[in-house]
Order: sequence, then C-alpha cells, then structure tokens
Amino acid sequence: MKIHTCFLFFLSLVPTVHQATVIDVSEHGVLPGLDSTFALNRLIEGIGGQSGVTLFFPKGIYEFHPENAREEHRAVSNHDNGIKRMIFPLFGFEDITIDGDGSLFLFHGVVSPFVVEESSGVALKNFTVDFVRTFHDELPIVEIDEDEGSFVVEIDPDRYPHVIRHGSLYSDRGYGWEVPMGFNILFDPETRSPIFNTRDYIINFNQPHRVERLEGNRVRVFAKLRKDLPPVGSVLISYGVNPLSRLAPAIHLSGSSDVTVEGVTILAAGGMGIIAERTENVTVRDYALTSGEGRLVATRADATHFIGCKGTILVENSLFEHMLDDAINVHGAYVKVVERVGDNQFLCEISHFQQWGLVFAEPGDQIALLSRKTILPFHESTVTGFEILNEHRFLLTLEDVPDSLPDGPLSVENLTWNPDVIFRNNIIRENRARGLLLTSKGKILIENNIISPQMHGILVEGDNNKWYESGAVQDLTIRGNTFINVGFEGTKRYPLYIAPLLNETQHLGEGHYHRNIRFVDNEIISFNGHFVFALSVDGLEVSDNTVSFSDDYPEMDDYPSVDLRYSENVTIRGNDASGFNRPLRIVSSADCDQIKVSDNSGFTDLQETGVSNVKND
Repeated sequence: MKIHTCFLFFLSLVPTVHQATVIDVSEHGVLPGLDSTFALNRLIEGIGGQSGVTLFFPKGIYEFHPENAREEHRAVSNHDNGIKRMIFPLFGFEDITIDGDGSLFLFHGVVSPFVVEESSGVALKNFTVDFVRTFHDELPIVEIDEDEGSFVVEIDPDRYPHVIRHGSLYSDRGYGWEVPMGFNILFDPETRSPIFNTRDYIINFNQPHRVERLEGNRVRVFAKLRKDLPPVGSVLISYGVNPLSRLAPAIHLSGSSDVTVEGVTILAAGGMGIIAERTENVTVRDYALTSGEGRLVATRADATHFIGCKGTILVENSLFEHMLDDAINVHGAYVKVVERVGDNQFLCEISHFQQWGLVFAEPGDQIALLSRKTILPFHESTVTGFEILNEHRFLLTLEDVPDSLPDGPLSVENLTWNPDVIFRNNIIRENRARGLLLTSKGKILIENNIISPQMHGILVEGDNNKWYESGAVQDLTIRGNTFINVGFEGTKRYPLYIAPLLNETQHLGEGHYHRNIRFVDNEIISFNGHFVFALSVDGLEVSDNTVSFSDDYPEMDDYPSVDLRYSENVTIRGNDASGFNRPLRIVSSADCDQIKVSDNSGFTDLQETGVSNVKND
C-alpha cells in the first residue's frame, strides 16, 4: 500500500499452524510476563493465507520489546515517516480477529503496536494498549521566581527520566533515544484539562535556554516565555520536537476494508490512537482513549484520524479524553499540481510533509481540479493512470482536461474516497485542541454526544495552504449533542466553527465552499456565549438549540454569539439563551444573502457589519 524499502526482518523456520477458528497464543510461546514479540511475529507469519482465524490471548499482561520486531520503512499519514518496528504486522489477511480477553498489551521503546495493511474483515477487540515509557513528560511546577523569570519543575526519575547536557534538559525515552524539550502545554491536575488561557504560558524551548539541577529531583528552568510564568501547581506537559514527536501510532490501518476496533482502550501512544488511510468501512465501538493511572495525558496526537477513506466510518459509545489533539479528524488531501507534462498528464506533489507517501488515487477514481487561490473546483475527471515516482511525487493521467486552465497554482482532490460518518453517543473532554474536525463530502451525522474540548467543539474547515485537508462538507447534521465550556483556551472558539482556512495569497471565490449544514436541538453550556461562526456556507440551519451560562471559567463577551460571513440561505430560528447578563449578538457581513432570523430568545436581532468577503481569523 505504501512505498516500502529496507525489509530487514528475517523469520527463519516459520511454524505452520493448521486451519483453526481459535488459536490460543499461549500454546505458541506468547505468554504474560515475557517479551513475546518474536513468538508473536512467528505466529502471525505462520497463519498467513488463512482466513477466519482468531488469535486469542488469555487475560494477562503481555510485554512486547523492539529488539526482535519486524522492521520496515513506512510512510504513515499525519505522522513522521521512517523505519518502524511492528508488533502485530497484519498484512494481507482476511477475516482475522485479535481478541485480548481484557488483557494489557504493554509496549517498550518506539514500536508500532498494530499495523493493518491490505487486509479485510479485521477485528481488534478486548485489550488495552500502554507504553512503559510515554512519548511525553509530565513535570509539576513547584516554584516560580518572578524577578529572574525562572520556574522549577519536579521530575519523577522513574516515569520521566531525563539528562542535562550542555545546560539543556533532554527527555530520556530509553533505548538510547534522547529528545530535547520542545512543544509544550500546561495542564491543571484538578480539572485534568489544559489550564484556562494556556496559550499565555507556552515556553519557547527553541530559543536559547538553560537549566540547572537543584536538590532532589528538581530542576530550575530559564527559558523564553510567550507571556507569563506557569502557575505553581500546574503541570508542564512536554512532547518533543519534529520530526521526533509522531513516530508510533497505536493502530495504523492502510489500504484495508471492513475493520472493527471494539472494546479497546489506549492509554498511550507516540502519535495517534487510530490512524486510517485509504480504508473502506471502519467501525470503532466501546473504545476508550484516556490517560493511564498517575498520568494526565494519553496520546501525543488525535484519538482517531481518517484520511482518504470511503464507505462508512462509525464511531459510537466511546470515550475520548486527555489526548494532545482532536477526538476525530476526517478529511482528504489537496495535492499540488507541479507541472502539466502532457495533454492529460500532470506531475503532482504531496503538499504536506506528514502526508508524504500517501497513495492519492488509483485508476477509476474521480478527481477534481481546483484553483489554490480560491480552493474551489473547476473541472472533474476520471483517473486513467497513476504512477508513484517517490514519497513526494507522482504522475497523474486523467481521462479529460479542459482546453484552458485558470491562471495561478492548481491542486487535485480525490472525490471517490470521501466517507459517510456517524459519530454518536460519545464523550469528548479534557483534551488539547478540538473535538471533531470534519471535511468529507459524504453524509455526516453527529448525534447525542457530550463535547467539551479546549478549542472548537466541531471545526468544519478544509484548507489548501497549511494541512492541505480536503473535503468541503455537503451534508452535515449535528443534533442532540451537549457542548460544555467549549473554548476554555480563552480565545475565539465556538461549539460550531465553519470556515475554509485561507492565507494571505488566497481569497473567497464565486460560490461557497461548504453547504447543507444543520445544527439543531443541541444544548450549549457556555461561559462565553459563543454559538456558531460560519464563513462561505450555502445552506445553514441553526434551530431549537439552548445556550445557558456557565461560571466555570471567567466570563467572556469579546465576540458575537452567531457570526455569519459570506454565506447564504441561512436560518437562525427558535434558539434560547439564558443566564447571560446581556443579549447574545447575531451579526452578518454585508455580502451575506437570504439570512432569516426569527423566534429566538435571549439574542439580539440580526445586525449587519461592514465586513465583506473576509478570510477567517
């Protein structure tokens, strides 16, 4: 599925396992309390070509070390590419189940626990994933000195071993791997969440800094601050630098179909909990991504992430908390057109470095050509040829191309690989970043969830300049959800924020980017009164929602409650706001059209602003 090199693992005398419905792994040397990597890899290789097999792990604590793991160069979307050592390499399987029976799978070092590629009918169930050494550090702030601008952290030497080298602090991740202090955020140990206004306390370890060791396990840090010293009692979460911060997702799905993850708990991973790419039909049920005992943070990045998938993504009855990014992100990829090399041929380049190696298309896929200036499509065609040149570039041949192309840079988007999404009966809370990011042209239903992230509750974005995430929404229903204190980062964050991300070289074109969005029957409990922001939307209904005041965080009134910009066919009806010391403002820019506001309580009437055709903030 991906571009593979350096296939360095050698399996000698692989045992042959006769066809069986259930295989007890303990009968093949996979036992609690031992390093089971080699025995497990041999067993998996031995059942290759069989279908309808269950690998059953009698309940226990199973440990997996990297020394004898299968190794391969892998490109993993939204992660850092490189040599990966894999514990469960499930390549080319049909109807295979990994049943942990409630076991703990404990991983050592930088390993990729589960890799599913070119497989169908895979079920991963009934186990917990954890790492002996996490991919982040949790350092309580025990003292600050305002005069000299320093702070003191206390380091648990067993959980988060460190070394001081040339006056700088390095995280010792084991196996000879040292990581400098880098990206960081502060958590509140009482709320188990990022602290309010955490952006004010970011520490810039990229600038010259120094540390000095004090008595016991304490270290004083002198570093450049964004604004303020971190409060005593907060916990500094440090998670390294690129390209060392996203190396080992817990579950990687690629080029597969009909995959189920059920009854799985993930306590730590050096990347995302689940990353799926070019996979059809994924079900995630009774899944929990949360921090382990004595820790505040779980995974380095998203709990679940889907890029270039199709079919149906179903996520239900699951818990998402304490991850250092979003609960779910669903999108495609905008790929740059470098050069037209023939009548119907284009040399293309993967746009973002963490998408390098992505298989963008195959013959038969429908694609759209679009302007990178407006990120609006101007032509659709069918792929007749797709040739990978390297991780960065490929040659794309199309069935037909317009006689003339617009001026300026162009991109390509895959229209075939856009999934339907059902996300229901889940809890999102106490995490850095957003709740849900949704950019898929399929039918999307977000229903009966509790959503309480640090930033936006639901972000409907799409961009062709930063992350290059495609899939302008065409049919999105958000109903029956409860949003609690969304945006406690303390800036302009909304339960629902809809806007393509534009930079200074881009502008809104003729026509709207997103369409057909319904936000109905939701409950918003809010300290800031933020409700809905919409830019470049055709068809938006916001009706029968309630917004009530919360005093859990300092009150804010800096931004409108409903902010409409360059949108049309919008209805704001039957919403009720209560408990605020002011009516919540509803505003629209002068370039909006067909805006209907009626029967709302606790809101102002529609107010028109002078803003016209602006990019989002």
